[in-house]
Amino acid sequence: MFKTTLILMQLGALLGIVVASYAVPPALSWYSEPAGLPNGAQIQALVQIPDVIRYSTTKLIYWQAVAAAIGAVVGLIAGVALRPRAQAPRIDPPASS
Repeated sequence: MFKTTLILMQLGALLGIVVASYAVPPALSWYSEPAGLPNGAQIQALVQIPDVIRYSTTKLIYWQAVAAAIGAVVGLIAGVALRPRAQAPRIDPPASS
């Protein structure tokens, strides 16, 4: 029972990390895209590449950790919900003589 629950928690955490690895990068690019620029307009900005890399990797790792925690909690709930129920002891009828 305990081993199964731990395995489900680990699988949930791993699944959460995988989902975050695919979902967070598009969300970060959507969040950082400029909106409302007319067609053909150029963005006039200087970009500090180390800051951009630090920001994006920090956000990716943060959301992977959050997703891993959520997945572990879901695995814990599944492990507790799927555990075998204890059966009531069987009482034999008294033997007739």
